[in-house]
Amino acid sequence: MFTHILAPYDGSINADRALMKAAELSKLTGAKVTLLTIYRHHSMLEASLSMVRVNDPGNIDDAMQAHSTEIINHGKQLLKDAGVENVRAFVRSGRPARAVTEFAKKHDADLIVIGSRGLGATGDSYLLGSVSHKVTGLAKCPVLVV
Repeated sequence: MFTHILAPYDGSINADRALMKAAELSKLTGAKVTLLTIYRHHSMLEASLSMVRVNDPGNIDDAMQAHSTEIINHGKQLLKDAGVENVRAFVRSGRPARAVTEFAKKHDADLIVIGSRGLGATGDSYLLGSVSHKVTGLAKCPVLVV
């Protein structure tokens, strides 16, 4: 049925639920699971206005990548704890919906399992699943929205 499940993961409650559904499907089908966390690249203007690490501003993209790595490692551990053995994890920058669908196509995912709402750009999604909605429209493979 499915051999490669892509699970975009942002650490939100809905992403955790989607991850558990991906784990369930993986155990039923033997599919490998690939986790993907996307962080948005910030322009120099946005970086200069950011309040991240005020005492040591450094490069905001480096801070975002480090945070995304923590998130993806947590998701990977959740999958392993759920009994999924074949797990890979990636962190990428870009526009989330497009990055997810391009990654799915490039890596031959035959199912995307995504949370209905994530953290969003402000950390609190009040737009009803804009990323998941875009993924369903752009993906060339089936998408399960949890």
